[in-house]
Amino acid sequence: MRGILTRNIFKLSGSRWAAVLLLVAGLYPAGVSQSGTPASPAGAQNPPDQNSAGQKSGGNSGESNSAGQGTDSSDIPRIRVGINEVNVVFTVTDKHGKRVTDLKQADFRFVDDNKPATEIRSFHAETNLPLQVGLLIDASNSVRDRFKFEQESAIEFLNQTIRKGYDQAMVVGFDATPEVTQDFTDDTEKLGKGVRMLRPGGGTALYDALYGSCRDKLLKQPQSGPTRRAIILLSDGEDNLSHVTREEAIEMAQRANAIVYTISTNVSGTKGSGDKILERIADATGGRAFFPFQIRDVSNAFTEIQDELRSQYDVSYKPADLKADGHFRTIEIVALDRKNFRVRSRRGYYAPAQ
Repeated sequence: MRGILTRNIFKLSGSRWAAVLLLVAGLYPAGVSQSGTPASPAGAQNPPDQNSAGQKSGGNSGESNSAGQGTDSSDIPRIRVGINEVNVVFTVTDKHGKRVTDLKQADFRFVDDNKPATEIRSFHAETNLPLQVGLLIDASNSVRDRFKFEQESAIEFLNQTIRKGYDQAMVVGFDATPEVTQDFTDDTEKLGKGVRMLRPGGGTALYDALYGSCRDKLLKQPQSGPTRRAIILLSDGEDNLSHVTREEAIEMAQRANAIVYTISTNVSGTKGSGDKILERIADATGGRAFFPFQIRDVSNAFTEIQDELRSQYDVSYKPADLKADGHFRTIEIVALDRKNFRVRSRRGYYAPAQ
């Protein structure tokens, strides 16, 4: 990123947020295990210049990066680590879309950057991992018609999903800017209040909300052990105010090892350009896009997400030739019985940089 983020990408409700967001030194690509002793961390990032040439003043930023807005991985501070393991969460469905939860390691082939993994360190069918969930709700004018129903469906999801002392969730509303109305907590009453605080109005900065939630929240949220990270994004997918692009937001979700589930708020009955954007975000992160054109189907989408978060596989493997070059590496998990099974996982990860 070259000076394109706003200084206040989050307004933390009820408290004063620092005027400059600093990236904490010592982040390393999510989903890649760490070993060895870290070297001196990179310096903190300087606050971006809002008047830089790369900033967009409007229009849909969901297409390819314009000049000056390409992702610069040097802006993400890293440390030198010995890397020997990649962790991936994935979902398997049959040809009818029904989840399959009883397959074994031998039923899959694991390919990293077009080469078979040299060693499978662990393989589990996970049903009970702790969750870190970010609930991102579009509060722009474009979703006003069914906003209240979506709020109630989101609260019901949080009440049914978040287990006290085990899971955590946060609530972020976004229109022209993202706002954290409830930070990470296991208290569903507080989370419900955070959802009810949201009021529709303004433009849409969807990409900023996803980017900031992953960079400034998920990546900084401590993990005491294996944890499943997910973002649930309710929006029509139409972005007109973000300072980052769609692909930069996707990249940050990949760095945070977050699966993104999208729920469209489009009620037209046909998929629009925003729905295609939601599909792209979900597909790139191993999530799933839902299109509940009938308002009563919104709660069904939340139920599907809740069930899926409790019925996924988790694999850790050693890549054949992992290099500390900062490049994006593809992940392909293939069911040997391709005719009957479909695997859904994130598309890849970013290798560490020297």
